[in-house]
Amino acid sequence: MEPKPRWLLLIHQLPTAPAYLRVKTARQLQKVGAVAIKNSVYVLPNTDSAHESLAWVAREISAEHGEASLCESSFVGGNSNEAIEALFNAARGRDYQELSEEVRGTLKSIGKSRRLADERRATGNAALGRFRRRHTEIMGLDFFGAAEGEAVQSLLDALEDRLRDSPPDPPGRAKPAADKARRVTWVTRQGIHVDRIASAWLVRRFIDPEATFKFVPPKGYVPEPGERRFDMFEAEYTHEGDLCTFEVLIRRFGVDDPALASVGQIVHEIDVRDGKFAQPETPGIERIIAGIALTQPDDEARVAIGGQLFEALYASFKRRKR
Repeated sequence: MEPKPRWLLLIHQLPTAPAYLRVKTARQLQKVGAVAIKNSVYVLPNTDSAHESLAWVAREISAEHGEASLCESSFVGGNSNEAIEALFNAARGRDYQELSEEVRGTLKSIGKSRRLADERRATGNAALGRFRRRHTEIMGLDFFGAAEGEAVQSLLDALEDRLRDSPPDPPGRAKPAADKARRVTWVTRQGIHVDRIASAWLVRRFIDPEATFKFVPPKGYVPEPGERRFDMFEAEYTHEGDLCTFEVLIRRFGVDDPALASVGQIVHEIDVRDGKFAQPETPGIERIIAGIALTQPDDEARVAIGGQLFEALYASFKRRKR
């Protein structure tokens, strides 16, 4: 039995009138996540859902006296599967970046005070709801895991944390001692990316050498006694203000190491994308992390391979700072 072709193509030709049909068709194709590989040729991964979506667009075109055909395809020359996937990732990357800018704008407007006025908090929560709905929509069309998606999730978590009603410590309160952990099970979201990969390396390297990790769905997990969650909803260790989880772990466990701080700047910039740091190594590390995520579906494998990457990066900074 021959394998099912990987792609579904919509090949269409629109009439010159009505003029609105071109805009309407473009919006319909954008809504279902299709990308153009040629003029009037759009592609989606070959699934039942994609077939239904493109068939609906084709019917709309035919109803307006245009021409539309659907076909299953496997590319054997010219376009490669990797090139098609890159088109999808670029399209979703733009969607994620646009949403990131909106979330950053809301974070900036709220400010860093933990005691927010009720009206500002209500406005922020309404915006957070909109952002999460839009994020869910984009993820539904993110067929190949665009790297920019992790930054959006981190920003949304940061916004949610900022909106929690958590007043500052009273004046004169002593700074808490650094946290301690030994032989702990550390829990985080499945599908780990840069902040969680780097944080797992940090935990085993500097905090809890005998740590074990558990990867669970993003929400709804009830921790067992003694477990510590990181970079996930209601975690003990997650974004605080403009700090990513890696930076929070460094601070909470009192790890004072300039080389590690430099690694943290790279993790921060890939994860949060706020332009705060400008380490020249950042673009290269970002591409390697994206490659690890694409080639390693297993989270334990991502921890192992990503850990080697961050160990080498740390060693490089350590030598440089002597």
